[in-house]
Amino acid sequence: MPCILTIIALAFPRVVLFLVFLLSNYLGRAYQTVLWPLLGFFFMPLTTLAYAWAINSAGSVEGIYLVAVVLAVLIDLGLIGSGEAGRRRRAG
Repeated sequence: MPCILTIIALAFPRVVLFLVFLLSNYLGRAYQTVLWPLLGFFFMPLTTLAYAWAINSAGSVEGIYLVAVVLAVLIDLGLIGSGEAGRRRRAG
């Protein structure tokens, strides 16, 4: 079950972030205000989810949790997967 949730979070991070916000206090425990999850929803949704997971699981971003957050940042920036450069190559 956690693998399916991870795949859904990678495919639809904004939907998962919205559902987590509505149905639990998971983001509230990781972030002190609503501002950071709201900004994360628009700019870096996967990083927001990874940071919330790290804080709720370990209390800090260290070790494997740091690796997960860094990977989430890279995916959100498009450095992993097909980013803007890949779209330009396919279109042109």
